[in-house]
Amino acid sequence: MDDHSDSLLFLTDEQLRRAIEAMFFAYRGFTADPDRILAGYGYGRAHHRAVHFIHRTPGTTVNNLLAILGVTKQSLNRVLRTLIEDGLVESRVGQRDRRERHLYLTEAGEVLERELSDAQRARMRAAFRAAGPQAVAGFREVLEHMMEPELRRHFAAVKEG
Repeated sequence: MDDHSDSLLFLTDEQLRRAIEAMFFAYRGFTADPDRILAGYGYGRAHHRAVHFIHRTPGTTVNNLLAILGVTKQSLNRVLRTLIEDGLVESRVGQRDRRERHLYLTEAGEVLERELSDAQRARMRAAFRAAGPQAVAGFREVLEHMMEPELRRHFAAVKEG
C-alpha cells in the first residue's frame, strides 16, 4: 500500500461529510435527466426503478421486484398498475405457480427504458471518461461495499451485458 492508500483509511469526519455531500449532489445530477423525461409521463423515480429492473430481468416476479426495490407491496402495486394501464408493462400469470405474476416491458416500455438509460449512461460515460479507469474501478468497489449484503446479492445476480 502506498502512502495515499493509507491516508484513505483515516478520513476525518469533515472529509466524510464532503463525500456524503458529493453523493447527494452526484445523485441529483444522475437523476436530473430521467426526472425530466419521467415528468412528461407523470411518473416518478419509483416508476423508473421498476422499469429499469423489469428490463434487466424480464419475467421477474412481483415478489422479486419487491425485494430489490425495498418498497411496500401497496406502493409497488400502485406503480405497476399505472405502468400496466399505460401499456408499458405486461403482467403474465406464472406457468408453474398461477399465483405468481411475471413482469415484462412492452415495446413502449422498452422505448421509455432506453430513453431513461441512454440519458444516464451518457452522464456516467462522460464522468467515467473524465475520472479514468482506476477511479471507475474504485468507484464501483466503494459502491459495492456500501450495499447491504442482501442487495449485493441482487446486484451480483443481475447479469452484466
